[in-house]
Amino acid sequence: MKIGLYNDSFPPTIDGVANTVLSYAKFIHKNHGKAIVVTPKYPNVKDNYPFEVYRYPSIPSLGSIPYRTGNPFLPATLMDLYSKNIDLIHTHCPFASSMLAIQQNNFSTKKLPVVFTYHTKFDIDINKFVLNKKFNKIANKFVLHNINMADEVWTVTDGAGKWLQQSGYNKDYIVMQNGTDFPKGIANDIDIQELKRIYNIKPDEIILLFVGRMMWYKNVKLILDTISEVLKSNIKFRAFMVGDGTDRPAIEKYADELGLKDHVVFTGAIYDREKVRAYFSLADLFLFPSTYDTSGLVVKEAAACDCPSLLVAGSCASECVTDLQTGLIAEEDATDCARKIIDAVRAPEFLQNLGKSAGKYVYLSWEDAVAKAYDRYGVVAENFTSKRQRKWFKKG
Repeated sequence: MKIGLYNDSFPPTIDGVANTVLSYAKFIHKNHGKAIVVTPKYPNVKDNYPFEVYRYPSIPSLGSIPYRTGNPFLPATLMDLYSKNIDLIHTHCPFASSMLAIQQNNFSTKKLPVVFTYHTKFDIDINKFVLNKKFNKIANKFVLHNINMADEVWTVTDGAGKWLQQSGYNKDYIVMQNGTDFPKGIANDIDIQELKRIYNIKPDEIILLFVGRMMWYKNVKLILDTISEVLKSNIKFRAFMVGDGTDRPAIEKYADELGLKDHVVFTGAIYDREKVRAYFSLADLFLFPSTYDTSGLVVKEAAACDCPSLLVAGSCASECVTDLQTGLIAEEDATDCARKIIDAVRAPEFLQNLGKSAGKYVYLSWEDAVAKAYDRYGVVAENFTSKRQRKWFKKG
């Protein structure tokens, strides 16, 4: 099959969903069929991939949102896509990408099955950026309409599916986990030793890590409050905060106010995946108390490097982890998170075994994740054809 992967973001824009689409395209092309990525056009971007990338006209998004907004209504775009002979559309965003899939089916006599993956809690983003209550309601209805038009909806965790249903979606969904592009195993020892040299890390220091956008909604305040509690235990540690975001200045200021300046390192954004992998391999424990994320690819990235994660009970990211067996699960409270960390680091052998178990049971490669998804594409296509045949016979 030729799979159309539609998304509003794709490199050079880097985010979790863009990386997901890139991985889908890569492994569909490598192991299964054909892939074509359909995404908004960015100025001066040249695509050099083994699979096809079709970019359609776009404009900069409003405000400070660092994305392009594609125009899904242009007849020339719809004609181009019709000529691509796509067999199934898999859209990863309920905005322009899903609208383009709808318009394509309305425009063409050849109707295509559409899969939608719910990656992000879009209602939270809409509530943040659309303050007018009337427009907010319209935007949420627009998103739900686009999602409901899909023939099958996938979510990356069961918690994400339940959140979607609470937001107004009233159909079934299938959980289709995301994977990680990290290979199984720790990074090159040279890269790890280089980090130890740069930061003058002592052999008896415990390394705590966060990787992600520096935004308050990632529960970064809880991370810093937790680190502040750990500091009271006299455990020797260093915490690395890898990433960037609009809240970073305020986050760094708060860390200073807590007296963490000598214990927390803010590295900024790191785009070299091998360097990021070195940080995961260096770490003893990955801190990811986010309740916003629907999956948390970084938890699988940590597991790839035999690094266990601390997660919040009931969060979507915690679904793939069993407390004290493949990771640590705490209440959404700095005191409880700190207690979990302190107990774990005071038992080094336990923490090391926890990391090995995470590598064995939490890790999921993109190659395996996409193989499962591609098998499901076949089921979706068969169901779509049967449904259309039933409608045709009913009409007849």
